[in-house]
Amino acid sequence: MATTAQLFEEPFDADEYIERLAWRTPGGGSKGGAEAFDPKRLLEEFKNHIEELKQLDEKIQRRVEKLEHQCHREAKEFAHKVQDLQRSNQIKEAADIIQKLHLIAQELPFDRFADVKAKIASKYHDLERQLIQEFTAAQRRGEIGRMREVAAVLLHFKGYAHCVDVYIKQCQEGAYMRNDVFEDTAVLCQRVNKQVGEVFSSPETVMAKLIQNIFENKLQAHVKGKLDETRHSDVEQYLKNLYDLYTKTTALATKLTEFNLGSDKHTFLSKLIKSIFSTYLESYIDMEREYLRNRGAMILQRYYDSKNHQKRPIGTGSIQELKERIRQRTNLPLGPSIDTHGETFLSPELVVNLLQETRHAFERCHKLSDPSDLPKNAFSIFLLLVEHLCVDHIDYALEIGLSAIPSADAKNANLYFLDVVQQANSIFHLFDKQFNDQLMPLISSSPKLAECLHKKKEVIEQMEVKLDTGIDRTLNCMVGQMKHILATEQKKTDFRPEDENNVMIQYTTACSKVCAYVSRQVEHVRKSMDGKNVDTVLTELGVRFHRLIHEHLQQYSYSSMGGMLAICDVAEYRRCAKDFRVPLVLQLFDTLHALCNLLVVAPDNLKQVCSGEQLTNLDRNLLHAFVQLRVDYRSARLGRHFS
Repeated sequence: MATTAQLFEEPFDADEYIERLAWRTPGGGSKGGAEAFDPKRLLEEFKNHIEELKQLDEKIQRRVEKLEHQCHREAKEFAHKVQDLQRSNQIKEAADIIQKLHLIAQELPFDRFADVKAKIASKYHDLERQLIQEFTAAQRRGEIGRMREVAAVLLHFKGYAHCVDVYIKQCQEGAYMRNDVFEDTAVLCQRVNKQVGEVFSSPETVMAKLIQNIFENKLQAHVKGKLDETRHSDVEQYLKNLYDLYTKTTALATKLTEFNLGSDKHTFLSKLIKSIFSTYLESYIDMEREYLRNRGAMILQRYYDSKNHQKRPIGTGSIQELKERIRQRTNLPLGPSIDTHGETFLSPELVVNLLQETRHAFERCHKLSDPSDLPKNAFSIFLLLVEHLCVDHIDYALEIGLSAIPSADAKNANLYFLDVVQQANSIFHLFDKQFNDQLMPLISSSPKLAECLHKKKEVIEQMEVKLDTGIDRTLNCMVGQMKHILATEQKKTDFRPEDENNVMIQYTTACSKVCAYVSRQVEHVRKSMDGKNVDTVLTELGVRFHRLIHEHLQQYSYSSMGGMLAICDVAEYRRCAKDFRVPLVLQLFDTLHALCNLLVVAPDNLKQVCSGEQLTNLDRNLLHAFVQLRVDYRSARLGRHFS
C-alpha cells in the first residue's frame, strides 16, 4: 500500500490503519483466505512500511520548516510595513502639528513668548531637515512612493523648495558621462520628465527649475569654456564654435518644448538661451566683419604672391595713371601697354574661397543675428564681398586687362582681354547666384532689399563700362591687325594683273589671311561671351570688318580681270561673314558683293545693274565712286551714266 499523506487525513484510527495494512498484505490477513497466514511476510511488509513512514515524516517536516520560515519572513516584512506606515503617519501627524504651531507662533508677541517661539522654530527646522534627509535617502533608493509621500508633507514647509533643489541636484549625478553635453541633457530631461509627475504635485514647475539649473550651470560653463579659449586667439574657430554651440542649444530648446514647463515655455527657453549667449551675440557681427575683412585680404594677397605680382595702385592720380586712363579710352599712342604674358589675374580658386567664406558668414549671420538686425548685418557682409571680389579682384583684373590691350596699330598683338571677359562673366554668375540664393532670403522683406539691389546694379554698371571699353579697344586691335595684313599682303597688281589671261588664283593672299584671322577671332568671341553679348559683339566686329574691306577696296583701280578677282575676294569675305551668324553683317557683305559687280559689268548695262534690287536704294555717289575705280572709266565715258 502506497504511503501518502492522504492515509493520515482526519479522523485517523491507528488500529484500523494497521488492520487495513495487514489485510492488504498477501498472507497477512487474520482470517486466512486464498493464502495461508505468513508472519514473516507480514513482518517484512511492516518494516518496509515503517521506512516509508519515516521518509514521509522527513519530507513533511522539511515542508513544515519551509512554510514556517516563509511565514516568519512575511510576518517580519509585514511588521516593517506596519512600522513604516505608523512612522509615516507620525511624521504626517507631527508635521501637521508643528506646522500649525508654527503658524500660531507667528501671531504670539515676542517679548512674552520668546522661549516658546524659539522651541517651536527649532522643532520646525529639525523636522524639516529630517524630512529632506528622508526624501534624499528615498531618492537614492529609488523609492518613488516614499518620495511622493515626503514631498507631499514638505509641500507646506518653507523647505519644500530645498527639497526640489536636492532632487534636481541628485538626478544630475552621473548624467553627464558622454562628450556631448546637449545629448546628455536631452536624455536626462526625458528620464526625469517621466518620474517628476509621480513625485511632485506641480511637475511642470520642477521640470522648469531643472532646465533652468542645467542652462545656468552646466550649459553656460560649457559654452564659456569653448568660446573663451578661442575668442582672442583664433577668431575663425571662435565664430565656428559660436555658431555650432548656438545651433545645438536652440535645437535642444526645441526638443525641450515637448515637456510641460508652464504657460509660456517658448519665452522661458528663449530667456535661458539669451542669458548664455547675450554677451557673445552683442559683439558677433563686429567680429564677423573683422574676420571677413582680414580673411579676404589674406586670400587675395596669397593669390597675387603666388603669381609674383605686386598689385598696382589703381586711381592714384599720377601722370602715368592719367596717361593710362586716356590710353584706355582712346587710341592715342601714349606709350607701350603692360605685358601681362597672357595672365588674366582672375582666379576661380580664389573666387570659390571668397564665396565659401561669405556663405559661412551668411549662415552664421542668419542664425546669430537678432531678427531686427539681420538685414543690416547681412548687407554689411555683402559689402565686404563686393569689396574683395568685385573691386579688389574683378575690377583690378579689368584695369590690368585694359592696360594690357595694345594700341590699334600694334603688329601681331596678342588679345587677352577677351579671356578676362570670359572669366569675369563666369565669376559674376557665381556672385549673382550667391546673391540670389543666400543674401536675398535674409533681406527680401526689409528696406535693405532696395539698397542691396542698388549696390549690385552699381557694381554691374561699373564693370560693364570697363568691359565695354576693353571690348571696344580689342575690336579696334582686331581691325588694326586686319588692316596690317591687308597693307602688307595686298598688291596693286592683284587687281590690275599684267597678264589678264593668266590669273590662276580664286582669291588673293591678303583675302585668305584676313579671313583666317577673322574666323579665329569670331571663335574667340563665342568662347568668351554668353547670351546676347555674343551677337552684340559680333555685330560690332562684323560692321567694322565690312567698313574696313569697303574702304580697302576703294584704294585700288580695277581691270576687267581685277574686278573679277575683287568679286571673288568679296565672295570669300561674305563666306567668312556667315560665321558671324548675324543677318546684318551678311546683308552688308551681300551689298558689297553687288557693288563689286559694277567693276566688271558692261558699260551699257551699268544703268540696269544700278537699278537692281540690292543697289537701287544706295546713294548714287557711292555707286559712282565704285564705277570710278574701273580702269576704263574715262575711256568708256562711264561717268555719263551718273550725270
